[in-house]
Amino acid sequence: MAHERAGQVAQEQDLINVDEVLSAYYDITPDPDNVDQQVVFGTSGHRGSSLDGKFNELHIAATTQAIVEYRAEQGTTGPLFIGKDTHALSLPAWKTATEVLVANGVEVRAENEDEYTPTPAVSRAIIVYNRDNEGPQADGIVVTPSHNPPRDGGFKYNPPNGGPADTDATSWIANRANELMKDQSGIKRVAYDEAAAQVTRFDYRTAYCEDLVNVIDLEAIKKAGVRIGADPMGGAAVQYWQYLAEKSGLDLTVVNPEVDPTWRFMTLDTDGKIRMDCSSPNAMASLIQNRDKFDISTGNDADSDRHGIVTPDAGLMNPNHYLAVAIQYLFTHRPGWGEGARVGKTLVSSSMIDKVAAEIGRELVEVPVGFKWFVPGLISGDMGFGGEESAGASFLTLDGQTWTTDKDGIILDLLASEILAVTGKTPSQHYAELEAKYGKSYYARIDADANREQKARLKALSPADITATELAGEKITAILTEAPGNGAAIGGVKVTTENGWFAARPSGTEDKYKIYAESLKSAEHLAQIQAEAKEVVNAALNG
Repeated sequence: MAHERAGQVAQEQDLINVDEVLSAYYDITPDPDNVDQQVVFGTSGHRGSSLDGKFNELHIAATTQAIVEYRAEQGTTGPLFIGKDTHALSLPAWKTATEVLVANGVEVRAENEDEYTPTPAVSRAIIVYNRDNEGPQADGIVVTPSHNPPRDGGFKYNPPNGGPADTDATSWIANRANELMKDQSGIKRVAYDEAAAQVTRFDYRTAYCEDLVNVIDLEAIKKAGVRIGADPMGGAAVQYWQYLAEKSGLDLTVVNPEVDPTWRFMTLDTDGKIRMDCSSPNAMASLIQNRDKFDISTGNDADSDRHGIVTPDAGLMNPNHYLAVAIQYLFTHRPGWGEGARVGKTLVSSSMIDKVAAEIGRELVEVPVGFKWFVPGLISGDMGFGGEESAGASFLTLDGQTWTTDKDGIILDLLASEILAVTGKTPSQHYAELEAKYGKSYYARIDADANREQKARLKALSPADITATELAGEKITAILTEAPGNGAAIGGVKVTTENGWFAARPSGTEDKYKIYAESLKSAEHLAQIQAEAKEVVNAALNG
């Protein structure tokens, strides 16, 4: 059930005490023997709050030292690109990481203290450097908890392929970091002032923004006069949208250029928390209310790896709907892409994408949740587009080369304007045409409670653990614990019928599991799938 103030502007009692959060970063020493206070890498790095002993100075010093040792073991000796978002904990963690990196002799390339860097800008910098230099390869770190609430911090590693580190890397780094938390003598550091003097300042913003002409048809948008309203939602994209508003020639207005670590200007998410989730109608309420002011309005989360698309005719688009439209448009308007370029989606994304892939005659690659699974295809150019149900995607340049291997909310936002400029229809109008052709899809994600043991059990399920034979009145046609696109474990289970499916997987940060479900029949059928999905999963967990 939604919070009573969901979609309303935050009030004073909703805001963090920034000084308290920052003090806790330095003052609280996590217990390395407490499993709840150890370094744990989820699908997007280590996350947590300093107030809970989950994101503190020792975590970051140890994790950075572990990254130094990992990259040395891998033979990665080029520069390391590091960027940060606007969360209160990002700057102190960025400084701690810099102290450790410089002390270990790593060449650090970073923005200035008062600048912010989107995740895709770090990925792009790594891609371009390694493309243009035959010698030692570069890698990177992004200091961000993504869309998480203001009290949180986050820290993730991107290897030389520019994308999220795979499980082998993150497991190694987390294990070593936890060892270093117990024996801190292995952590090398120098004072920040000394470290800062040795950092190479890198202009991520100009490099990224000037490069956009190679991935988006900006000229078409300009010629069509598309009126764009871009809301950075207080995140790292703020300086990038300002740059584009001033220098690109686009009719672009930065809706809210304010940066405030409390995010007091945000509307509350569905659960009553401040969360920069640009796929949430409640978090995006302000932009939706003003949707008639622009032809296309867009939002980004705090590190700009997610996108939110608002149109005058439909309001905020469901991420699955926009992914389907983006795929249909890109594969019919990018003649520079190879004929064999494939479509990538996570297996919890809408089956409407399957129908679009079949329509355009492209192979569909269905992978587990996590953008890391798209990295090989995006690097090779074998995959034209990779997208997640949670409003994260990236795609190739106009001539079929690698753009980023991490999610890029900025290019997905700009693509919406290109679609309108080139076709004369908004993305939501295009989706309405897809529904008219293939029928309506009813899709939602809900959460259910689960303790640590139950989450571990869910992650390790086999098809034999599911004893049900029917789901919502239909015969179960498949039970999957591995993704059909690459055979990788999905860390949960997916159950399908002729007209619906559900997938369940544990949360990486909360005592919950997530149920994704879709019906091709009705909202009532979707609700029935969701209810029975809980029963099926609970039976497997408690059986």
